[in-house]
Amino acid sequence: MELAIDWNVESQLIDGWSTPNLYGLLFVGGMIFGYYIIKRMFKSEGISEKYLDKLLLYVVPATIIGARLGHVFFYGPWHDGFNSKGHFEKGYLDHPMEILKVWEGGLASHGAAIIILIMLYIYSKKVVDRPMLWILDRIVAPIAIAGCFIRLGNLVNHEIIGTPTDLPWGFNFNHALEEEYLVDGKVVPRHPSQLYEAICYLISFIVLYRMYWKTKAKLSPGKLFGVFMILIWTARFFIEFIKVGQNENDNIWFLKTGQWLSIPFILIGLYLTFRKVPEKEQAKFDEAVATPLPLK
Repeated sequence: MELAIDWNVESQLIDGWSTPNLYGLLFVGGMIFGYYIIKRMFKSEGISEKYLDKLLLYVVPATIIGARLGHVFFYGPWHDGFNSKGHFEKGYLDHPMEILKVWEGGLASHGAAIIILIMLYIYSKKVVDRPMLWILDRIVAPIAIAGCFIRLGNLVNHEIIGTPTDLPWGFNFNHALEEEYLVDGKVVPRHPSQLYEAICYLISFIVLYRMYWKTKAKLSPGKLFGVFMILIWTARFFIEFIKVGQNENDNIWFLKTGQWLSIPFILIGLYLTFRKVPEKEQAKFDEAVATPLPLK
């Protein structure tokens, strides 16, 4: 007898309506949870909520726009054509309006990470006038828990699923009926890769949250951000081995697209975590943190 978990959860909440849905609620729920986490951090450091409100204006659009553009450019397809299974696929560059259809799925965390970094650099220079690593160290725990919620959203959406498995906790994704997910026309148990990632992100959140409150890591520029980069992207790198590829190249290359994109982030994390902070950089960081932000 085959042991597996029949996964029949649907994202749809109202019959005949694609929105609101459970995926959207989990996505927003993760953002709200993250908001209250960083709100507590800001409050403990005597920073006005007005700076937090402005931070949201930078991060939330960056997350959605970056994740969508990341999917478009990293995973495609860029142009109309037939995939390796003979199915016709619309290319985003040939049909640019398709890029706007975020509700149809297709978000890439690497794209979100890149655009968030750009916007946080602007925020650090234009809004708080503090070193970029200061805000990065404070936003990583909220991002980790938001990522956990988003991966749970992927789980209820029956997307980003894993490869077939005979492990007893394999999931029968009964709503993932695309040909690429069927074996001999049947649904088979697969790794719940979304759940694996959600658990890893939750553990990362606990580690980072504890480091912020229970250690002096937040006083060392880039320490928390470095640990975040190691935990999140290393987890992503290894879980990719048991995930179904998201583009044609994933079936050809030794490493998948998500793994290639994760390597630079892991290396950055290792550098920031284990480097010796130069005295001048530390002094400048300490001075900036010690200077109260004006109540704008």
